[in-house]
Amino acid sequence: MDYTILVINPGSTSTKIALYKNEEELFNESVVHPQEEIEKFGSLIQEIPMRQKHVLEALERNGYKPKDLSIVMGRGGLFPPIKAGGYKVNQTMMDLVLEEKISPHASNLGSILADGIAKEAGVSAYIYDAESSDELTEIAKITGMKEIVRRSFCHVLNSKAVSRWYAESKSKKYEEISLIVAHLGGGISLSAHQNGKIIDSLSDDNGPFAPERSGGVPLLDLIDLCYSGDYSKKDMQRKVRGLGGMRDLLGTSDGREIARRMEAGDKKAMLVMEALGYQVAKGIALLAPALKGKFDAIILTGGLANNKFLVDKIKEYIDWLGPIEILPGEHEMTALALGGLRIIRDNEPVNEM
Repeated sequence: MDYTILVINPGSTSTKIALYKNEEELFNESVVHPQEEIEKFGSLIQEIPMRQKHVLEALERNGYKPKDLSIVMGRGGLFPPIKAGGYKVNQTMMDLVLEEKISPHASNLGSILADGIAKEAGVSAYIYDAESSDELTEIAKITGMKEIVRRSFCHVLNSKAVSRWYAESKSKKYEEISLIVAHLGGGISLSAHQNGKIIDSLSDDNGPFAPERSGGVPLLDLIDLCYSGDYSKKDMQRKVRGLGGMRDLLGTSDGREIARRMEAGDKKAMLVMEALGYQVAKGIALLAPALKGKFDAIILTGGLANNKFLVDKIKEYIDWLGPIEILPGEHEMTALALGGLRIIRDNEPVNEM
């Protein structure tokens, strides 16, 4: 039986929309939201009608209507710790987003947008492999403050997808290999994979900086900023996620613009990019003990894995550590579609919050 799967993946400056007939991609679009457009909205929640309109227009533009859909898949957000895999969108999940009870991140809108389109279509909406999927070992969760427990926040969807594809290329199952995966995108996260689980990770607030993320910064200096009187709580959240990293250091998070500056001899741009490579390499090395130094490969993925200068710098620092595989780009749309196909075919269980 054939199934038509709509996939919605909201990012900080874009909404990616794709339609699949079983495993076959029918169309794939990325609607770019210029920074000046995003800044007109006071919060992520206020962006929902704008983004939903773009999804409906993409369907119509490609000759489809909501009634043609079998299932709608949205990118998972920064929910409280949940299992990896599929979750049906329900009111509990949506309330966490709509009432802003979770850390602000564009991916949080995936469940809301999927539910809105699914209601028009008369079908169900799901998320899959949310960023907050938590498979960390107990020892990895302990911090030096009893009030704070480490949680896994990383690019679970793409990291698991490229891990599965790497395993298949070696005629193995994902559950049979160990990997360190560095997702290099607008946000950067690193993860250690063993026996089909992410057993440790570095999230975008305690690992390398990124185009729009501050990454881990010295805590005492951060505390001083928080209590300086110059910033509100929301201001600081935006400095960490949205306005930090390359955007703060170079005034832009656009990798193409940074590449142009580097080609023109901009020494600061080159220094920042090398610093990023250095920090990614440090993060990879930091995760090696989670696997006791025994892993099949280090995978570099995400949009920035297309940047040869950055990749070469990472290799320069860690090529002694193990084999490095470059799987550039973000494979989240296909991963969401295949997850939806497994759900609608009853090939795996579905969870609910």
